[in-house]
Amino acid sequence: MKQGASLFAVICIAVFISGISSAQAAEYRAVGAQPAILYDAPSYNGRKVFIAPGGMPVEVILTQDGWSKIRDASGDLSWIEANALTTQRSVVVTAANTGLYSTPDQHAALLATLERGVLLALLSPGPTAWLKVMHRDGETGFVRAADVWGE
Repeated sequence: MKQGASLFAVICIAVFISGISSAQAAEYRAVGAQPAILYDAPSYNGRKVFIAPGGMPVEVILTQDGWSKIRDASGDLSWIEANALTTQRSVVVTAANTGLYSTPDQHAALLATLERGVLLALLSPGPTAWLKVMHRDGETGFVRAADVWGE
């Protein structure tokens, strides 16, 4: 009976801890204006795995000793110098042919059709179904949050 009770306690603690970690909000940032090298370890001695373009959105997983472990839109993990990141936010289009609308409504005037991979400056993040964004050409409008990553 004691063994079953201790197993139950261990399971309860594990569920509680996993609930705490999943409740933490993701911290999104973007690569600064200049491209940055991504590494497989938090060191210049690590293998260079990618050159991230300026403005690329990333999710910061961990920061230590001047380096940030990040996740990109494809789910890949890598390390970047923490000072190469900016707090200015951006998102990347993940759906094919996403609409940029004049107001946050799918029946609003369509300003542009955006292809997968397009970077957009995030003007108003929030827990809504729509995000206000700006295209690099200066066009401002709204996209569905489900069609982009980095918010």
